[in-house]
Amino acid sequence: MSHIKTTTEFKELFDIDANLHRLVRDIELLNYINPLNIAAEKKKFFSAKYNYEPQFKYPKKRFNGYKLHRLFFSQRLERIADDDIRQLYEDIIYEYSGLIECIETIGQGRKFYFNSLKSFGTPTEKDLDNAKFLLRFDDDPNREDMLPKFDAQQAKEVFEEFSKRYDFDYNIKISKNLSAAAMVLNNTQTLVLRKTHSYSKNQLDVLTNHEIGVHMVTTFNGLLQPLKVFSNGFPKNVETQEGLAVYSEFMSGSLTIERLKELAYRVIAVDTLIKGYAFSDTFDLLHRHYKLNRDKSFAITLRVHRGGGFTKDHLYLKGLKNIYKYASQGNDLGVLLTGKVDLQYRNTINKLQSLGLAIPPRYFTDAYESNDNKNPDLDFILKGLK
Repeated sequence: MSHIKTTTEFKELFDIDANLHRLVRDIELLNYINPLNIAAEKKKFFSAKYNYEPQFKYPKKRFNGYKLHRLFFSQRLERIADDDIRQLYEDIIYEYSGLIECIETIGQGRKFYFNSLKSFGTPTEKDLDNAKFLLRFDDDPNREDMLPKFDAQQAKEVFEEFSKRYDFDYNIKISKNLSAAAMVLNNTQTLVLRKTHSYSKNQLDVLTNHEIGVHMVTTFNGLLQPLKVFSNGFPKNVETQEGLAVYSEFMSGSLTIERLKELAYRVIAVDTLIKGYAFSDTFDLLHRHYKLNRDKSFAITLRVHRGGGFTKDHLYLKGLKNIYKYASQGNDLGVLLTGKVDLQYRNTINKLQSLGLAIPPRYFTDAYESNDNKNPDLDFILKGLK
């Protein structure tokens, strides 16, 4: 690492970066947003014939929000000489401050929802049009690999086997308190699998490429960077990171029409929040109007209503559209794998690399190297997104 510049020229930058790193340790939103009593509330909801508003309980927060805000805003950013780099750190402080407000208001209804809007936004008319466009396509017929066959323990073995293609070590944990089938916790390098979930062969192909091939790849690339901001996350990085992850599903040949529709239903479900829908209303729209089965309807409704209205889920489709377009134009995907970064900062990342303050990615998503997508319909669909 001797080529990295930690000279006095950049001492202020490294000091601020290290301060922020110490402060963000406890603000991994995903640690707090998953309800602790999903199974019990799902049972109540179903036995009340969907006429019940689930009362979710959440983990306790492990920090003093006011104190953290104060420490974030006391950073002397004027000491960073370069305008672009200073702007990046200013944006980061506002971003982290917004995440603290999100965590502090989990379970407080609309209060949390408005904080979520600030951090993740809500679907535009164009996003809704794209979602409805996807719903016009028929599912892939008779796919044997779509049938649920694997329990969480078998899934764990599949992940371990897949991960041999990357030489990094991470933890795999099986948990019963998870609203997704799987997720990566960036700050502890942990993959969490849902204990009660039954995984199909296709879903394991999707999740290995998505969670390991992108989320773990950017986690470990971020940890190798001299500046901790690559690991802790650039502002608004969710859209790019999830876009990269779903794009790896496409490139690995595991993306299906059904999976794309799931992303579309998430957009529609997030949009119900701005209309003031209760949990049972969103469920009703998905289950009765769109004819989704009740388990899928519950899972998507839970994802968007947890915390009081979590709008992050509309970003997957938007991210995929933007990354597909970016990659189709022959742009460098490597710069977006350098850590938890966002497309809008790619010029700043290139500048940091030219100054010796960042390094190219050591790990590269292998699905991007060879295009294994055999479904011409998917190219047609992705090109058709506005």
